[in-house]
Amino acid sequence: MSEFEPKILAFVCNWCAYAGADLAGTSRIQYPPNVRLIRLMCSGGLDPIYVLKALLQGADGVLIGGCHPGDCHYQNGNLKARRRVAILKKTLERLGLDPDRVWLRWISASEGQLFADTITEFVEFLKQKGPNPFKELGVV
Repeated sequence: MSEFEPKILAFVCNWCAYAGADLAGTSRIQYPPNVRLIRLMCSGGLDPIYVLKALLQGADGVLIGGCHPGDCHYQNGNLKARRRVAILKKTLERLGLDPDRVWLRWISASEGQLFADTITEFVEFLKQKGPNPFKELGVV
């Protein structure tokens, strides 16, 4: 049996985290190919139901990437995202889902290396946690 490779869905801000991912790519910084990016105009625009749906459909982890606090293109969208993620993690815990499978990280457009390091760290973290239990239950 081959080694477990986690699947990560990343919701990233167009102005910072996505641009950081783009910089990592254009700079040829290596990171695991386990992530699929979904570009949002702002991390504050992410509806938590999409994070929940991703986990219920078998994603091993969800990364939410936004601008650093105080640098949001939409003034306070990232602070809104931080509040939503805190509430989402409490909800996941009540539902019996592992809230540690959701990460919120601040990555600016000039931090391509940080983006790559975050993906690498998240992949290693999820490898230790193992697959999403919903995969084993045959829910997906």
